[in-house]
Amino acid sequence: MNPTPLRVGITPAHTCSYLPDQDEQLIVLLDDSYRNAPGYETLLQAGFRRSGNDIYRPHCAQCSACQSLRIKATEFQPNRNQKRVLNKNRDLRWQLNDTDKPAYYALYERYISQRHADGSMYPPGYNQYKQFLFADWLNPVFIEFYHAERLIAVAVTDVLADSLSAMYTFYDPEYESRSLGTYAILIQLELTLHMHRTYLYLGYQVDNCRKMNYKSAYLPHERLENKVWKKYGITADRTLHNR
Repeated sequence: MNPTPLRVGITPAHTCSYLPDQDEQLIVLLDDSYRNAPGYETLLQAGFRRSGNDIYRPHCAQCSACQSLRIKATEFQPNRNQKRVLNKNRDLRWQLNDTDKPAYYALYERYISQRHADGSMYPPGYNQYKQFLFADWLNPVFIEFYHAERLIAVAVTDVLADSLSAMYTFYDPEYESRSLGTYAILIQLELTLHMHRTYLYLGYQVDNCRKMNYKSAYLPHERLENKVWKKYGITADRTLHNR
């Protein structure tokens, strides 16, 4: 049985935000029948990603640097640095919430203003925050991280039938030394196991982009290459290799 074709559009080429020497184009979903949790999970498996209501996938003529990356939670093995991050943050507590709170945007605004003032998301605005993280057809969950009673980080996460998808994490810049971005992924992996899901999707791995290549440190993982998920494991010295 042949798969049902998707209705999509293609954006004009523009300078890539990850690799400035490359041009970027995106396939954007136009088919509303996939704008639901089961449809989105199917598209995640095919390398798509959401930003707000929009579902997209890189479609660059001369470049294939963006690779979807996912981790099978039962196979993940934290490295020494990740174990140190877990140990460093033992005094934090985290909890789940399923609705937006005013405190989230205040934290997001401070994070973007102080950590990403050189990026496309600056200056932050409330409408931009809503349009980026929320969808009419899918309600994310919010993992709240607290130091004592102070909210210091939020990880926005999509929960699907067989997977979790990490949307975005923002945190209090005063706590930068705690590696809260790393900690949030480790907790999302823990949550994936707790919820009896198989995979945590981390979005696109871009090896030659410093801001996007951190995902490769979570091993073993799988990357979508030429429409096939390939596993990357670890040797005895934790060197990345393709299996």
